[in-house]
Amino acid sequence: MTAALFSVSSRELRKAQRTSAPVTRVRQIAMYVAHVVLQFTQGEIGRAFGRDRTTVVHACHLIEDMRDDAEFDHLVLVVERIAYAAFRDRLGR
Repeated sequence: MTAALFSVSSRELRKAQRTSAPVTRVRQIAMYVAHVVLQFTQGEIGRAFGRDRTTVVHACHLIEDMRDDAEFDHLVLVVERIAYAAFRDRLGR
């Protein structure tokens, strides 16, 4: 879902090698939303993205810190709302 929103290949997001900064940022946002909104564990998210759990922890902290910027916060909020709407029935909320 995040890949489509940002016009990035989902394969690129799951790529084991280093990627460009924009792709990395989209991956970090996806990891953050998967943890915060969808309530996946950091281990589950790491496995889904071909990364270690500590990478997910780093991504979540980084995105949380970046949300101090109002424009970035709005962008993440939009992704959160879309994820929530798409998976609302499965979240049981």
